[in-house]
Amino acid sequence: MTNYFLRKPWRGRIGALLGILIMALSLRAAVSVVPPLLGEVSPELGFDAATIGLLAMLPPLIFAAGGLGTPILIRWLGLEKVLTLAVLLAVAGQVGRAFMGEVWPFLGLSAVVMAGYGMGNVVLPPLVKKYFPDRMGVVTAGYVTLLAVGTAASPQLAVPVADLAGWRVSIGVWASISALVLVPWAAQLLHDRRAKREKNDDAAAAHTSSASPSTSDPQPAPPSASSSVKMPPAKPTLEHLNPWRSPVAWGLAIFLAGNSAQTYVYFTWLPPYLTGQNVDAAVAGSALAYFAILGLPVSLLVPLIVPRMRNPIIAISIFAACWAGGHLGLFLAPMDGTWWWITLAGLGQGTFATALLMMNLRSRTTHGASVLAGFSQGIGYAGAGIAPLLFGVVQEATGSWNASFAMLGVCLLVMMTGAVMINRPRYIEDVAKPAETPEPAKDPAR
Repeated sequence: MTNYFLRKPWRGRIGALLGILIMALSLRAAVSVVPPLLGEVSPELGFDAATIGLLAMLPPLIFAAGGLGTPILIRWLGLEKVLTLAVLLAVAGQVGRAFMGEVWPFLGLSAVVMAGYGMGNVVLPPLVKKYFPDRMGVVTAGYVTLLAVGTAASPQLAVPVADLAGWRVSIGVWASISALVLVPWAAQLLHDRRAKREKNDDAAAAHTSSASPSTSDPQPAPPSASSSVKMPPAKPTLEHLNPWRSPVAWGLAIFLAGNSAQTYVYFTWLPPYLTGQNVDAAVAGSALAYFAILGLPVSLLVPLIVPRMRNPIIAISIFAACWAGGHLGLFLAPMDGTWWWITLAGLGQGTFATALLMMNLRSRTTHGASVLAGFSQGIGYAGAGIAPLLFGVVQEATGSWNASFAMLGVCLLVMMTGAVMINRPRYIEDVAKPAETPEPAKDPAR
């Protein structure tokens, strides 16, 4: 029996694999490390309710801008150069804000960090498609899992590190993880360049050996001027992909918006909501970490199972039911079975892993994956960015959580609408414009 790993070895792609995984580990750590430290950071920098709210809105809004702009950069520079630029922005922003003494420079450099990671969000799916077309499920499972690990680890370690070395070190130390991304990618690019040079040398040698044909070889006759020239049919050009006209792109954007809105509401409001229900503050913080950790098992399983399903909406519906159970439980009985409700909502995060996977499953090419990832994340995060703010504003305006939790129900309906749109196996390349076919030259004799 042929060994699959021998037929398509990992050798030659290890640098890309490590680069993708380390990048995923760092993508959310800089976002989730700050909230646990706000009690210590706020008095020193001057945070108030408005600037804390702005800090919470920065990730989705800047991720949205990064989603719409990054595909253009990818076309100009290429995937690897955009990844390098993203890492440099993230490192510079994280190191810089650790030295800030006022709130607005801190927010400005946080925006730089989010810009870098917003670009990283878009680059990862097409990188997986480019380097691992034969291992998309396994590699996606690995990077989505490490994304969840980074999201859960940084808030858990934030306070202990701050107690040992101060909040500035606790915030800045994650820049080292980001910088580490460049090491395996440098090794991968050197390997690719060497392999390309060897391939060119082999091609040149083969061309030289066949460059002296025998004089007796018949030469092809030139085409007759009067012969009719039949032009091939026009083919779609990927450069003309227009995601704004693609039902798949809109479906994935709507799906991601509904999913991310719920996730950001939990990350922003779960601890305040629980403490308002007389849950101890430390327990409420642990509840948020538990919610984040629950993304691990589903992140690992979704890319291995969903690609085998004819109708991914079946898996999405199961995750949506988990979200609904968590919302209802926390609203109706927050003190009874609290951990059960958080478990259900946490398992609902499988919808996010599904969204990332669909960026590759609903595209045929690396370029298509980058366009789909950029558009869906751009529109999706823009739609989700307002949800945490509305959740709190509505509660404050009405004096109860009823309308706020009803809003989560609306987010579920939005998510399922997008799920219906991406269920069928169609692709973003289906909307590519045909290339213009040059007209055949007219016969002057006619």
